[in-house]
Amino acid sequence: MLAGTALLGSAAALISPASAADAERARARGGDIVSVEQVADLTAGEVADELKDEITWPKVRHGVTAYRVAYRTTNSAGAPTTASQLVVLPKSRTRHLSTVSWLHGTTVYRKDVASQNPDSGDRRAALLFASTGRAVSAPDYVGLGTGEGFHPYGDPGATVAASVDGLRAARALAHREGRELKRTVQVSGFSQGGPATMMVGRALQREGADRYFRLGALAPVSGPFHLTAFEADAANDKIEKSGLYLAYFATAWNKMYGGLYNSPSDAFRAPYDQKVERLFDGHHTTEQIAGALPPASRDLFTEDFLNKIRKPAGILKDRLRPLDSTCDWRPDVPVAIFYSAGDRDVDSSHSTYCARQLTRNGAPHESTDLGGEFDHSESVGQALPKIVSFFDRASKAG
Repeated sequence: MLAGTALLGSAAALISPASAADAERARARGGDIVSVEQVADLTAGEVADELKDEITWPKVRHGVTAYRVAYRTTNSAGAPTTASQLVVLPKSRTRHLSTVSWLHGTTVYRKDVASQNPDSGDRRAALLFASTGRAVSAPDYVGLGTGEGFHPYGDPGATVAASVDGLRAARALAHREGRELKRTVQVSGFSQGGPATMMVGRALQREGADRYFRLGALAPVSGPFHLTAFEADAANDKIEKSGLYLAYFATAWNKMYGGLYNSPSDAFRAPYDQKVERLFDGHHTTEQIAGALPPASRDLFTEDFLNKIRKPAGILKDRLRPLDSTCDWRPDVPVAIFYSAGDRDVDSSHSTYCARQLTRNGAPHESTDLGGEFDHSESVGQALPKIVSFFDRASKAG
């Protein structure tokens, strides 16, 4: 409270409209709904049509209603902000709904997320889960969709906050629609969403991230669970689109944490140093970025910067450590890891790395190779039907 307000009897008399808005925002709780907009209303047949080209799933049981929901959360600095998500509810007579949290992969363009792009793979994933009778919360994360600010790519705090607050907002929306979400949450995600799945699961189980929701099952797909190794491989051009992955990582992490470079020219070769940060502003598409930057790290970055990524030290090493240990705990729920031997973006060693950490902690789990014929982007479509079956089994076991 401002000094002296008690003497005047009315704090409002001393607070400007802008500061009043800031004060109200500070009082808002994570998960409070800011706005809701219906974005889809589909019959079961229409859901099947949406899925048929990407996901083989002959068991569509329900039509769905999908909403774009803006809600309160916190950013990488822990400050209040807003984020958006897609919430999908099945058209069923069931009042109490099981819940899935679906966490998406690397996205550079803020409109390529489930709440914005009806053709996105993440929109289809959410439709699939909802068509089985589940409620779905598919957060865009901070800084994507209609959310404020920039996307803090991979930041653990912002990732967990947006996901758990997204569940709270989904519960509030379901209540408005006369439905209730069950306490148990099944969490799944692809690529960047793989480590996010494990972070959100750990927060729900070990850290009591929410008083209501509890963890039910985990199913990460093709996740970079050893981020230090992933970025080193990107620096050495051992993965597909290495330059683009590393440029997104470098610009986002330097903005969040500092210490990676003082000037873009310290990290990026000319003439790319003059435009790379502008390209990763959330308003340029993947195609626009790929057309403006070389795909190979050796052509995009200075050798000194690549060496820093190959052998991280100091702040970078400290910040990478939590993202090398997202599987280093003991889930008390069923866990299934999915990967593809044909993945040239995130190879199978990352899933093996995750499995080893789980084994070391005494956590039962299963691992599924989706097949050498499927690349990174194809692996998720192959995994999703298997994840539904796995979640069905986990529900019965629980």
